[in-house]
Amino acid sequence: MGKTVVLVEDEPNIIEAISFILSRDGWTVHTHSNGDTAMATLEVRAPNLILLDVMLPGRSGFDILSDIRGHAVLAQTPVMMLTARGQTKDRERAMELGASRFMTKPFSNSEVLDAVRELATS
Repeated sequence: MGKTVVLVEDEPNIIEAISFILSRDGWTVHTHSNGDTAMATLEVRAPNLILLDVMLPGRSGFDILSDIRGHAVLAQTPVMMLTARGQTKDRERAMELGASRFMTKPFSNSEVLDAVRELATS
């Protein structure tokens, strides 16, 4: 079975960097940048892993995470939240909603790759 990730992120530089690192590691990377339509993309792609930005146009990553955890097919999919806001309350909210991992921007390529590999095997 292939390794598929959906990256829901609206910053082009982050999309490019994460897509590059994960593609090199053998992942098929699909990207989406709009919070309003993210769930439709996730339902179609049914990825092995989701990387989800907190601040998106349309809907927040928190709202999308809540939808993911309530979805029959996607509920058990590991979700790593990405955010420029590293405040404790944001981390706590993400974990309460069921995030598998929380990573604050900026992050290194190796941090992302290590976290993705860990989530893929858990």
